[in-house]
This record gives sequence, C-alpha cells and structure tokens, in this order.
Amino acid sequence: MAATNINRVVLTGNLTRDPELRTTPSGTSVCSLRLACNTRRRDSSGEWADKPNYFDITVWGAQGENCANYLSKGRPVAVDGRLEWREWDDQQGNKRQAVDIIADSVQFLGSRDGGENGGRFATQSDVPADTGDFAKAPAGGAADDDIPF
Repeated sequence: MAATNINRVVLTGNLTRDPELRTTPSGTSVCSLRLACNTRRRDSSGEWADKPNYFDITVWGAQGENCANYLSKGRPVAVDGRLEWREWDDQQGNKRQAVDIIADSVQFLGSRDGGENGGRFATQSDVPADTGDFAKAPAGGAADDDIPF
C-alpha cells in the first residue's frame, strides 16, 4: 500500500498589497495575493515581538476574480491551499526557484468598510459564540444510578 501524502496550508493574515488580476492566453483568470502573517517570538531582550512572514498566493478562476474585486491592501483573509514548487530561468540565464501557495479557498475576514474601528478591519468569526458553554453546572451532581449508560 502506498503512503498517503498531505500537502495542506492554512494561513490567516493581512494583504500587503492590492490583488493583481491577470488572464492566461486561454482566458482563465489568475489573481496574485501577498499575505503577511506574524509569528511571535522573544527578541534578544527577552520581550515578545512580532516577526512578519510574507507569502505569495495564487488564486485561480472565479474565486481569483472575486479576490481582485472585493479585496484590497490591509484586508484580513484566511487561505486554505497547498504548496507548489516551481523553477525557471531568469533573464540572465540563472536558475531560480520558489515555493508558492495555490489557494483552494480564500475567506474574506472582517468588514469591507471598517465601520466603527476607524477604517481597520475587525476579524469576526462566522460561528456565533454559545454563551451556554460558560454557564455554571448545577449544584449537586447526578447519582451514579441516573447515568444512562
């Protein structure tokens, strides 16, 4: 039996520039995004500091068109995709290589207008919080005879 390979990337961050939309000669839309994701680590003084990481993301087809139409620099997004390695020769004939992220889905986070956050995007979950999860348990637990299993 062959081993199963997994190539999955999940990132959340903010766009560092406006999306760039192109069209292939065959008419397929392709959108390029640049995403910044912070990693927290201790600096030389022992204080926590954010270190940005930058990722190039490619979004194909109608989803790429939506990214170009509705996203802009600074907008928070969540990306689910896969890594793809590529190589090419530059204009001087040198071999170049890169690892890109090919997006399977891009979720727009926050609101477009920024609203009451002074133009900043507020990240919001699309899953509402269930405050019942934080309710105190009733006093005096059930007897062992009341357990249904």
